[in-house]
Amino acid sequence: MGHFALVQDQVVRNVITINNTDLDNLPFPESEPVGQAFIATLPDLAVQAGVWWECSYNANFRGVYPGMGFGFDGVNFIPPAQPEPEPTADDYTVQPEPVIEAP
Repeated sequence: MGHFALVQDQVVRNVITINNTDLDNLPFPESEPVGQAFIATLPDLAVQAGVWWECSYNANFRGVYPGMGFGFDGVNFIPPAQPEPEPTADDYTVQPEPVIEAP
């Protein structure tokens, strides 16, 4: 299966799978323009603004397998930044155990 990500303004907006026969069973990178031409024939996908870039489910090329919201720098897909975890009540109420020394 071939995988393609729709990139608009350097952000992944959609990810789809295409049968290898629709890619003429070609390996990457030869399969990419064939896949882009195939996607252009599909009315529901062709109308979506952006560029369809081939990606690898196994992350064999283009960095990582993208999901919606991933970035794209023109070469590799980039995972979104992970936010810092929110503080919990324990972060404010847990007191350190006192140190008791033997006499």
